[in-house]
Amino acid sequence: MRFRHAPQVWSAFPELVCGVLHVTGITPTADVGPALTRYGDAARARLAAGPESGFPEIQAWRRAFARMGLAPTRYRCAAESLLRRFRRDGALPRLHPLVDLGNALSLGYAVPVAVLDAGRISGDLTVGPATGEETYQTLGGDDERPEPGEVVFADSARRAHSRRWTHRQSGWSAVRDGTTEVLVVIEALHDGGAETVPRMLAELASALGDVWRVPARTAVLTAETPVFTLTPTTAG
Repeated sequence: MRFRHAPQVWSAFPELVCGVLHVTGITPTADVGPALTRYGDAARARLAAGPESGFPEIQAWRRAFARMGLAPTRYRCAAESLLRRFRRDGALPRLHPLVDLGNALSLGYAVPVAVLDAGRISGDLTVGPATGEETYQTLGGDDERPEPGEVVFADSARRAHSRRWTHRQSGWSAVRDGTTEVLVVIEALHDGGAETVPRMLAELASALGDVWRVPARTAVLTAETPVFTLTPTTAG
């Protein structure tokens, strides 16, 4: 299995910095509480100075959505959605230790983090414009058809695992208790992303080693080195 971005994405968004992480051996019983507190405190401190809409990381995604013809206040990147909810509620719901860790990392850095069950992905996974033939399953289990041209995470079976480049994974590939193999995608568009994304990858890999005692493979992708290869898995 290979993860990549379509050439159209690199051409339209040369400022993109993408980090990927692949790990196996994940279990649903792990204590990530200290990390959640640390990243939550960092987000809370930033939000005390002003709302997330003013963060340069979020502004960069808003500009990207506007360039794609999407209303930035209707469709928000996952990091902005999480920050809005965190600012309103003071905490995020607990879902699965690894998902909670990814959400907390996203909060702390204001950068989108997608956590996908790699065993539910068929063949290669490409971030690029939809053809209109893909199927996207919502978290509620309903099927949707992405519109041609919108940026999706699509696999070889034409299943979309995210819509409109919002990093909200589909119900099909959402991490659950039975998940053991995970692909994490971190994407930044702001100035400084080239420093931020590797730092996020390193912190996530370190947490995986400390909490789950499993090693992770990581890489930072560019237009020159756009492909990350995973060990082949069997999709459900």
